[in-house]
Amino acid sequence: MRDLSPNDALSVSLLAWYDVHAREMPWRIRPQDRAAGVTPDPYRIWMSEIMLQQTTVATVRSYFERFTVRWPSVRDLAAAEDADVMGEWAGLGYYARARNLLKCARAVVADHDGAFPDTYEALLTLPGIGPYTAAAVSAIAFDRQSTVLDGNVERVMARLYDIHTPLPAAKPELMAKAEALTPATRPGDYAQAVMDLGATICSPKSPACGICPWRSPCVARIEGTAAELPKKTPKKAKPVRHGTVYLARRSDGAWLLETRPDKGLLGGMLGWPGSDWIDTAHDLPSGTPPLNAPWQHHPGEVRHTFTHFHLILRIMYAEADMEAEPTTGAFMPPAQFRPSDLPTVMRKAFDLTRA
Repeated sequence: MRDLSPNDALSVSLLAWYDVHAREMPWRIRPQDRAAGVTPDPYRIWMSEIMLQQTTVATVRSYFERFTVRWPSVRDLAAAEDADVMGEWAGLGYYARARNLLKCARAVVADHDGAFPDTYEALLTLPGIGPYTAAAVSAIAFDRQSTVLDGNVERVMARLYDIHTPLPAAKPELMAKAEALTPATRPGDYAQAVMDLGATICSPKSPACGICPWRSPCVARIEGTAAELPKKTPKKAKPVRHGTVYLARRSDGAWLLETRPDKGLLGGMLGWPGSDWIDTAHDLPSGTPPLNAPWQHHPGEVRHTFTHFHLILRIMYAEADMEAEPTTGAFMPPAQFRPSDLPTVMRKAFDLTRA
């Protein structure tokens, strides 16, 4: 048996660790099953990767299981009603992902006869699929030699090679290191292994270096710098935005709701009519009430944090007449309204009002 190069030796040792310690996930094929010839379902791999963007595995599991039970194939999802998909996605956040999920499913059916393309380059042409997702799907679903670089892998590479360049400037260097380690043999298992390593052992705080399969060659462990890596360029403080939402309910229990525009934050989701969200609390934006009603200021307020800003919403509440004609949105009968279809920030306003 020929001697392994240092990079090959690292890949082999990580795969051996993964064969024993791979995490169980509803979208994943176990390494022993894959070795026996079981192949992943590209639809399930793609679905999981979209859901996992900036979202934890623990949060994604239940959403993934609901989606794949309700829409077990890409053709089923492509034929779904937009409102149904957006409602199932509610609470998972980053709602552009849900809109792109539908666009991508429909493109796969319309342009690829319902079969996901199997190369990185072809996957990149699909709506909502960027470099990371294309690499993950091509590697995991099709065993292509594509390199994944998510936050877990960045952390592993920064520590393994003791790279102190702060993120995001370090990304090209970290990608080069990750590419050099990506093997031609079992690249799909390797992609999942290196992500598992970062998620379970090479964690952001208190990494478990003593049981790491890459303990010996890890330069940051040797230098005692692992806990401070990867370094990151300090972020600016998030601004605080303010706005007003209007919650109106008729005597028959119907609530006034609107579907937000497709473009923009919470695009395509159900929500309460309200004002724009602005960066100052002075002259608090109230917008135009959506109907004539005896509006009252609710004593509670909604506080929510998005990726780039904090939001504080004042709540106005009213009991509306049965004959009231809203200028925006429509009353939804209680039999059709599911509070779980609301995005989290809108659900907070509903919960406060109901309380």
